[in-house]
Order: sequence, then structure tokens, then C-alpha cells
Amino acid sequence: MNTLDFSMIAIVGTISFLFAYSALYLLAWIENRSRRKARGFLKQTTDPVVFLFEDEDMVNATHDARRMLRTTAKHGSDWARLTTLLLPRFPNLSDDMTNLAEYGTIELGSEDGTSTLFAELRDGLARVSLTETADTDSPANLDKHSLASMEREIENLRTSVDSAPFLLWREAANGSVTWANTAYLETAESFDIAEGSPSWPPRRLFDTRALSLVDSSDVTRRLKLKMPDSQDVRWFECNRVSLGEDALFTAINADKVVRAESESREFVQTLTKTFSHLTIGLAIFDKTRRLGLFNPAMSDLTALPAEFLSSRPTLSGFLDRMRENRMMPEPKDYRSWRQNVEAMETAAENGTYEDTWSLPSGQTYRVTGRPHPDGAIAFLIEDISAEISLTRRFRAELETGQAVIDSLEEAIAVFSANGMMIMTNSAYSGLWGSDHDTTLREISVLDATSTWHERCAPTPVWSDLRDFVANREDRAEWLSETRMWDGRRLNCRISPLAGGKTLVGFSPLLRGDAPSQVLTAAAAAS
Repeated sequence: MNTLDFSMIAIVGTISFLFAYSALYLLAWIENRSRRKARGFLKQTTDPVVFLFEDEDMVNATHDARRMLRTTAKHGSDWARLTTLLLPRFPNLSDDMTNLAEYGTIELGSEDGTSTLFAELRDGLARVSLTETADTDSPANLDKHSLASMEREIENLRTSVDSAPFLLWREAANGSVTWANTAYLETAESFDIAEGSPSWPPRRLFDTRALSLVDSSDVTRRLKLKMPDSQDVRWFECNRVSLGEDALFTAINADKVVRAESESREFVQTLTKTFSHLTIGLAIFDKTRRLGLFNPAMSDLTALPAEFLSSRPTLSGFLDRMRENRMMPEPKDYRSWRQNVEAMETAAENGTYEDTWSLPSGQTYRVTGRPHPDGAIAFLIEDISAEISLTRRFRAELETGQAVIDSLEEAIAVFSANGMMIMTNSAYSGLWGSDHDTTLREISVLDATSTWHERCAPTPVWSDLRDFVANREDRAEWLSETRMWDGRRLNCRISPLAGGKTLVGFSPLLRGDAPSQVLTAAAAAS
């Protein structure tokens, strides 16, 4: 590289430096000129509260004006903070200030008549002054201790509401937002960022007309808010409190509650589908004793229409309707009926309610009450008419069979496959002096043969009998005889029965009977 190239580079660098320095000097001169202009505007005023704005940025202000602005939330632009402070007294301030560029000056009186706002446009700067009326007590008339206490209280209140995790805002009669806490402003800003158009006053996030129709702080409405640039929907529990012509609103996030309710509904629907195929009727009453869940079988068994059950009747109403449909045992009087209902509810809470209802129609229901979490109770109704009918028929057959064997002269005892006595007849009780039906303890074949052995002469038949009962294969009927100590001779008949059972029969052996008619166990085995 030659000397000429170095010279050209040096010249270009010098020119660039001079241009940059000139530009910086010009910007500094303009900025200093704006500051001098702003200070000049303030020197020309005798008003204690004056603000100077360039667009939405405050470029200068009097001492009282700065102290006044410090009482607002440090959120948003300087103009937005001032607007938040002045809107309660000047509700149309935002609309009127849009005309400042056209008219040059604007003068507004506050709604309460305590102050006047004067705005003028000078060399691109907006000068806003606030003066109190002559008959208004000014904070300047307060001693410094009272004023300091008020400022501390305002700071505490502002910090408290801005730290609140829920949305809090105030609306004027025309629906515009005149004040809002940090949580509300941050939520509103998420819409402004998505749309690229920040606005003041903040946008209305909720349609509060439903709340405005009810002038009560006890009324809460659940409102939804669709978030920008997403399909997410947030839910809030909103409340309204009237403050003269204005209204104060609160909105507490209810996403977890809505999600829990949705999951609960899905769970109930799943349970309903699961229990819909059961033949047992199911009804669950919540802690307020209203029907919360039922399956189709409950409607079929109780003859109650699904529309009635879907209306969530109380437990008393549910049982009253069943009583009207004659689907419950008829009590003697209504007073005893109410007592039965109360006792039924108490027993279900303790998990001890279980009863069998014999209906006038001839049907039989088994009703069970069980406690559920959170104070709920569940009732299960099962139609056991067929089971009861089968049980009664089986019991009748047993009684008939017992009557048949009781009519026999032969003393009979039947042993199960495991050697326990399961049946005897009247002749057996008369012969051996014991009744199986009235004995509390179980009688084994060993116990029975011991009793027989005590009342009879020694014989090997009892040992053979015990082996026969214990045997499972190659069993055939065999006969033997024994003699009681009183001289009576007994014919013993041992017969195998189905299922491994064994029948032992005792009948008197007459003197004319030939010995060949008696078949011993050894002969039967051969």
C-alpha cells in the first residue's frame, strides 16, 4: 500500500469524525434547547401544579406536580399515570385532550367543582396546569405532619392494591376504565402488545353488563376472557360494588375451580356410563342431601321418571315420591314414616343401614346405605325377588325332605364328605337321644361312633364305618349288625351318596332274621 492510499484513508476518517461530532453536537444543542424551553415555560407560571409533556413523556414539572405524580402506580407512560390520577375528576379528559392540537388551548372544570385544568400547546410541548378553586381547602393549608401521614397512607393503599393477585378496576358511568391496579394493567397490556396499539384509558377486559344489572355486592358472576394469540380461555369470578355513579370491580382467577368442576363432571359422566349397565340401582346424595348421581337401574327399580331424578331432588323428596309410587313398605302413619326416614339417613351416614323391603307388588328389594366422602351418602337398591323366591322354594324343599325322612321308622344319619353330620331324623333322636338340629356344635363321625360305641357291645363295625366315610373311591353299600346294652339288636345299613356323602341307617333286627341276611364290610369288599 502506497503513501497516497494512507492519505485518502486519513482524510475519509477525519471527515467521518467531523460529521459524527457535528451530529452529536446538534442533538445535544437541540436537547439543551428543549430543556431551556421547558424550564422557561415553568419560570413563566405561578401555578403550583404544572406538567410539561412531549407526546406521552413528561419533560418537566413543578415540585408539587412531581409529588402528585409520585402517588400514582409506576406503571405505563407518564401521561397514562397522570390520566389515571385525573380521570375520576375529569372523566372526559382523554377525549378532550385529542382536540388540543386543533384548538391550541383547553380549559376543563372538574365534576366536583374543586379544580380547573388548563392545557395549551407551545412549540410542540403540552403544558398542563391544575389549579384549585378559591373556596376549596388546599393541601397547603394542612400541617406537614398531617400531609405526611396522608401521603404514607396513600402509598400503603397503592402498594396494597398493586400487590393484590387479583384484578381490581373502577369504571365510570359510561363504562370507561378510570383506575386499575397492576394486575389489571398487565393483563390489558398483553392485548395491547398483541394488537400493537397501546391505549389509555385501559381497555375493558370483561363485559360487565350482567353485573351492572344487579346492584348488590353479594352477586358474583363467572366471566371468561379469551387471551390474545392463543386459544386459551381464562375464567374469573367477578364482583361489582357501586361507588356513586362509578363501580368498583374485582376479578379473581377461577381457572382451577373451572378445571375442577369440568373434571368432576367428566368423572360423574364416566361413573354414570360405568354404572349404566348395572342391574343394581345406585343413588348418591351430596352433603346437602340432594341427588347428585344415579344410574338408569334406579329409575327402573323405583318407577321414578328420569326427569324427576335429573332435577336433583332432596333425599326426603326422593323417598316421598317412592312412597307415593308404592315402591316402599307402607308405614302405619306419617309420623313413623318421617322417623324411619331420619333413622335411615343416620344409619346410612354411619354405614350400618341395610334392610329388606317387601313391597305391596310382591317384589322384594335389598336396600343398603353407605357413607361417601365429603358427607355424601349412597343408596343401593337391588331386586332380590328371584333370589328370595328361590330361597323360599329351597327352604320348602328342605322342610319337605326333612318331613319325609322324619316319617321313616329307620333311624338315619347323613355325613358329609369331610365326615361331619349334616342331617338326622326323628327316629335317630329317639334311638340315640341326640338331635343334630338342636346341637350348637358340629358332630363328626368320630363323635357319633363314640356315642354309638358307648351304648353298644364291642364291635369292629364302627372302625369300618369311619374308614368308609373317609374313603373316596370303590364305595358300595354294606350291612352289619350290633347289639345295644339293653339287649336290642340293630341292623346297620351304610350307603354311599352323591358328592362323597354317607348315609347310616339303624333299624331293629328281628329274632327270625337269618344270619345270612347280614352283610359285613369284609363281605361287601369281597
